[in-house]
Amino acid sequence: MARLKRTLLISTPVLAAALALSACGGSNTSSNDTGGSGQIRIDGSSTVYPLTAIAAEDFQGANAGIQVTVGNSGTGGGFEKFCRGETDANNASRPIKDSEAQACADNGIEYGQLILAIDALTVVVNKNNEFVSCLTTDQLAAIWGPASTISNWNEVDPSFPDEPIALFGPGTDSGTFDYFTAEINGEEGSSRTDFTPSEDDNVVVQGVEGSKGGLGYFGYTYFEENTDKLKALEIDSGAGCVAPSVETARDGSYTPLSRPLYVYASIQALADPSVAEFFQYYVDNDAEIAKSALYIPLSDADQAKLTTDFEALLSRAGK
Repeated sequence: MARLKRTLLISTPVLAAALALSACGGSNTSSNDTGGSGQIRIDGSSTVYPLTAIAAEDFQGANAGIQVTVGNSGTGGGFEKFCRGETDANNASRPIKDSEAQACADNGIEYGQLILAIDALTVVVNKNNEFVSCLTTDQLAAIWGPASTISNWNEVDPSFPDEPIALFGPGTDSGTFDYFTAEINGEEGSSRTDFTPSEDDNVVVQGVEGSKGGLGYFGYTYFEENTDKLKALEIDSGAGCVAPSVETARDGSYTPLSRPLYVYASIQALADPSVAEFFQYYVDNDAEIAKSALYIPLSDADQAKLTTDFEALLSRAGK
C-alpha cells in the first residue's frame, strides 16, 4: 500500500486511474465468493477518500468479482446520495447533521457511524527559522486569506524580522487544501492564490527547506518523515500554543487542525455479504490503511471501539 500513499492524499484523478486499473488487474480470487451482489458504492468526503480508496484497491486485489466504487462529492453531497439510498456508505469529515439524519430517517435509511483515523495538518517553517515557534489561527488567516497581501514576516508580527514570506501548499484539488482553507479561512477553497501549489508534498518540503522565510502545511505523518528538514509550528486557537503530535491530535487539543474521520455505513447495505465482507476487511486492516493514507491511526482503545462498533452494526444487519 505504501506505493500509493503520496498521490492518494493529493491527487484524486491519479488514484481514480489506479483504482480502475486494479479493478481490472491481477487478484488472488477469480470470482465473487461472498454470495453477495458484488457491487459496493461509497461516496462523500474528499478528505476520507484516500482511506476508503486504499481499502477498496487492496480488497479488490483479492476479490476480483467485487467492484468497489469510491466517489468524492464531499461530505454534504455524499450524505444527500446516502440518505436517498443511492450509496452503501458515506465518507465524512464531520459528524452527520440533524437535517441529514432526518433525511435518512424520512427515506428509511438506517446507519451506523465508524471512526477510522485521525486527520491533523502541520504548519511548517524552515528548519533554521528561530523567530517563530507558534502562530495563532488569526495570524494564519491573515497570511492565507483570499484578500491577504502579506509578503513579509514583520507584517504578521512587528517583532518578527524583515524577512520575505515564501508560501507553499497543496494544490487546489487536494482535500488537505479544502480542509485547511475551511478551518482557517472559514470557507472551503477560500485562499490567496499567490503561493506555490503542488500535488506532491515533496515539493512543499523542498520549497520550505530551501527558503529562509518559507511557510507551508501538510499532514502530520509526512512531517514526521521530514523532521530533519523542517520545523513544525505550534498553533494557538485561543487556549494557548499546542504542538502537533499523535497525542494532541488524538485527544483533540490540537484544534482546529485535527479531527476524527468517519464512514457512515447503511444497515440495509451491510445485509449484503459483499458489503459486509468489504467493511470487515476495512476494519481489520484500519491501522495500516491509515498509515498508508498518511493519517494518524487510532489509539489501541479507539481501535478496539471501532471493532466493537462494527460488530454492533453487523448485528443490526442480521449478521
